[in-house]
Amino acid sequence: MDNFSNSQTVRKQVIATRGGVVAAQHRRAAEVGAAVLEAGGDAVDAAVAVSFAIGVVEPWMSGPAAGGCMTLWRADTGQAQVVDYGMRAPLALNPADYPLAGDGRTADLFPWPTVVGDRNQQGATAVAVPGVVAGMALAHGRHGRLPWRDLVLPAAALAEQGMIADWYSGLLTASTAQALSLDPDAARMFLDDGLFPIVEGWTATTQRHLDQKAFARTLQQIAAEGADAFYRGGIAEALVRDVQAKGGCLSLQDLDSYRAEWAEPLAIAYRGGRIHAPPGLTGGPTLASALALLNDTPPPPPGGPGAASTLATARALHAAFDARLRGMGDHDSPKAPGCTTHFSIVDRHGNMAAVTQTLLSIFGSRVVSPGTGLLLNNGILWFDPEPGKPNSLGPGKRCLANYCPVVGEAADGRRFALGASGGRKILGSVLQLASFLVDHGMDLEGAFHQPRIDISGNQRQLLADRALPADVQAALAAEFTVTPIRRQPHPYAFACPAGVLRHDGWNTGCTEVSSPWGDAIAERLAG
Repeated sequence: MDNFSNSQTVRKQVIATRGGVVAAQHRRAAEVGAAVLEAGGDAVDAAVAVSFAIGVVEPWMSGPAAGGCMTLWRADTGQAQVVDYGMRAPLALNPADYPLAGDGRTADLFPWPTVVGDRNQQGATAVAVPGVVAGMALAHGRHGRLPWRDLVLPAAALAEQGMIADWYSGLLTASTAQALSLDPDAARMFLDDGLFPIVEGWTATTQRHLDQKAFARTLQQIAAEGADAFYRGGIAEALVRDVQAKGGCLSLQDLDSYRAEWAEPLAIAYRGGRIHAPPGLTGGPTLASALALLNDTPPPPPGGPGAASTLATARALHAAFDARLRGMGDHDSPKAPGCTTHFSIVDRHGNMAAVTQTLLSIFGSRVVSPGTGLLLNNGILWFDPEPGKPNSLGPGKRCLANYCPVVGEAADGRRFALGASGGRKILGSVLQLASFLVDHGMDLEGAFHQPRIDISGNQRQLLADRALPADVQAALAAEFTVTPIRRQPHPYAFACPAGVLRHDGWNTGCTEVSSPWGDAIAERLAG
């Protein structure tokens, strides 16, 4: 039982274009990327611009202090590539500094044993080495066409203006206001009087903005000096000074030694097509397992997903997650909110970028570096604080993440780039969208509006969109414990995806239909 309308419907229009398309969780960031494509930029150029811009307009999800991964498709070579820029634990991290409290499980993303003072999830002690700036620089160095400066300065301009505070930002800030109030610099940036979310009034006709001028200066420096400014220059010095002053152990050595890496993508054969996913400590291997299980089932009949195909998807996801939880040590809560950002890009030449970035928890560590204006990550929470586990805390260790940006092609030649935010819910969203496109021949609009399920825990608990037909819900309920739930902007029960698709030279894009900010923006073509 809930309070919401049973007659309301929400849809997003998808328009086909010969030009490039950017699909992102925030419209203004997508507009920045589309402008880069209009200027002749590559999909990677647009990805760099969107990455920095979305860190300004959606700062609790991403930013220069975040980590992530991108999967690329290069049209000229017909090859997929992966850039891994995930976070790492500081070299000076001492697991003994994170003693177990012995009073239950954490209430954040992961059901780890509680740590004394929540030192692994809140405050500067939770900060890991960020990778976003290095990842963007690495991709741009190989594929960029436009100057780095021109790609970062639009984000600096957005920060100079300040993020617009509206009802949605107020809702998200309110969910974390108490934690933000504990850090004076975070409270100053996000809260009124250090207590309440900054939000427009019920009938306001004027806009309110966050004060992100320090962030703007940092972006201006990154634009002028490149990634070195962040990892070895004045920004690095300010960042380390601020983190250490607040009790963290991030060092100049951590930043100087950090490297983003090129990685060979997983190439997963599926129904006559192929899906390319990131390898290693990402959601890619689990996605490959689930697709392999689906591949062994009979192809679904024509038409949209029915009871049999939806049940096959649920079984495959449940089995793949069970193996992940036993073998990879990833135990994040399926009830956790979306805390990531994803954007997908296709340019007019057919190059693609699927990019996922995260601070980990919403608002990360809930700590702002006053010298840089950056909201800091809480990547240490990725590690199990209990020793002797597959993903236990340790110095210099890479973080295990759920992000899963993919590019793929169907047997009919349609090519797509997909990904999502939403913690462990990401995998189910990406798998289902790929299946809708490949198995059922849907266009992007149909796939994104199709109701989905989520079964991302290690129990037989399944969330089912209430819009699913009754026979589908009944088939699921025969094997799983099903909770019908609405698809709405908060919380995201089925992740928050964004994707683009290319077929016969035409491009389309779409974002999660219930997202009030997300949008797909096409470049304007001359003439």
